[in-house]
Amino acid sequence: MDPRALNELFPDWQARGAPLNAPVSDDRFMLLTESSSYKLPNFMLPACFRNHGNYVISLGNLCRWLGQQAEGLGVEIFPGFAAAEVLFSDDGGVRGVATGDMGVGRDGKPTAVYQPGMELHARYTFFAEGCRGHLGKQLQERFKLRQGRDPQVHGIGLKELWEIRPGQHQKGLVVHTAGWPLKNDTYGGSFM
Repeated sequence: MDPRALNELFPDWQARGAPLNAPVSDDRFMLLTESSSYKLPNFMLPACFRNHGNYVISLGNLCRWLGQQAEGLGVEIFPGFAAAEVLFSDDGGVRGVATGDMGVGRDGKPTAVYQPGMELHARYTFFAEGCRGHLGKQLQERFKLRQGRDPQVHGIGLKELWEIRPGQHQKGLVVHTAGWPLKNDTYGGSFM
């Protein structure tokens, strides 16, 4: 992670305990074949992949920390309550969201622990439901947000966590790979 945005939002992020604990110590560029790997010189690594000044982080830990900072500034966050509907004001603007009903059985009927959804009204409503969220689609349609725009392109990213012996770990190491088993017309990286 490049800490530039944190520097702008929270210049004292280190004193606040932001979970950026592993500065990148080295970039390694490896060419993979079906049976082995070869270390390539780092001058062959494109500049956009060089991580000097960046950090290896847990995105989950950073999001939790950012949530705490936002709440400290008065932002109300409702984790665990999915927004089910966009609420509009009389002038057509967004005035908030409504959460889904809870305690609904598989048959769609209320159970003994049924609770109706809540209306959450706000001066600002931030939609963070991903690139294909159902509320985002409604907003795009209502406000013609896709009109005159190129169609969206989506990719799938995969994350894998490994547990390794401490002797095989180098804190801050970022390994970039190319080659096997990728096809010739694809590129590596988390953006895939």
